[in-house]
Amino acid sequence: MKVLVTGGGGFLGQAICAQLRARGHSVRAFNRTRHAALEKLGIEQHPGDISNIEAVLSASESCDAIVHTAGKVGAWGPVEEYYDANVRGTDHVLAACELNGIRKLVLTSSPSAIRGSHGDLEGVDESVPYPVHFGTPYAETKALAEQRVLAANGAELASVALRPQFIWGPGDPNLLPRVLARARAGRLRLIGDGNKKIDTVYVDNAAEAHVLALEKLDIGAPIAGKVYFISNGEPVTHAFLYNAWLEAAGLPPETRSIKPWLAHALGAVLETAYGIVGAQTEPPLTRYLAEQMSTSNWYDIGAARRDLGYAPRISIAEGLKRLRAHLRGNP
Repeated sequence: MKVLVTGGGGFLGQAICAQLRARGHSVRAFNRTRHAALEKLGIEQHPGDISNIEAVLSASESCDAIVHTAGKVGAWGPVEEYYDANVRGTDHVLAACELNGIRKLVLTSSPSAIRGSHGDLEGVDESVPYPVHFGTPYAETKALAEQRVLAANGAELASVALRPQFIWGPGDPNLLPRVLARARAGRLRLIGDGNKKIDTVYVDNAAEAHVLALEKLDIGAPIAGKVYFISNGEPVTHAFLYNAWLEAAGLPPETRSIKPWLAHALGAVLETAYGIVGAQTEPPLTRYLAEQMSTSNWYDIGAARRDLGYAPRISIAEGLKRLRAHLRGNP
């Protein structure tokens, strides 16, 4: 099978490309720029931007399937940027499937698609409805993209959406380096007592879930048109996760904390200030981040285990062991 991986040069995208190649598939990565890591794997690369429909059409020509991981992440920024990347970009992928006769589409969605005013989410499954109001443009646009992909499932296209929760591991360019940088600068704090539980997923496990979904997907297949939560199935507390990362980096544990209401208020002030001055960078704290770091956020992955045959191979303990070795070699 010839597979196009949009965002193939990203953290998750590279892991998906590597696993697809190892399983004998022909892989083409669609990225804004070329990546040396993909070159080493012998992955074909097609430069382009997901917001350019012509580029998406060209990249997907002659492909049998698309794994769509590309998009804009974060909790800050103009809504039009999130909409352009996450919604219009997905529309371009759907158009490419239709115009190029592609039968399979796997979307990387996010649990953020169902996070609104739910507060603590503890062991919930895929039956949780979309919220009426969203906390960030990212969450809302991921929900819109997910709905478009699932609605496109039919007689000519089989589609499925995965919601990996909190992807991490060696090479993570997102939250992990920010946590470590704040700890080194003495600016890291827990929000609340740190005892609320969250799900995470090691990057190789998240990638394998995408490969399993792709290989089981076909028109009329039982998983077609469905969405699945993906995690390690090992909920841990916020305090455990951040301090485990700090330990892996050779840093002391963090015990200092601030009240959730104060973190929320500080986030609101910082968002307002950054908006007034037109800052392009994300504030060090936002209301959404304060809410995420002070609430429970873990899910039932029974459906993925049953329907996809998903079983996380890399435990959190093993993932931390690998992270520790990586950080020692890449301080």
